[in-house]
Amino acid sequence: MSGQISRIGFIASMLSVVGSLYIYFGVGDTELGIFVGLWAPTLILATKEIEQMLEK
Repeated sequence: MSGQISRIGFIASMLSVVGSLYIYFGVGDTELGIFVGLWAPTLILATKEIEQMLEK
């Protein structure tokens, strides 16, 4: 189960980066693009914490 959680977190963080680039360059909303891009490390850290909680 923990491998799936890591995979989901990684995919979500990559989607955040891709979405951020699209918003930043495609839409032209620089502030929103940066904000969405900051979700990537948060998602990775959150999935690590969830994995640790499930292991206990």
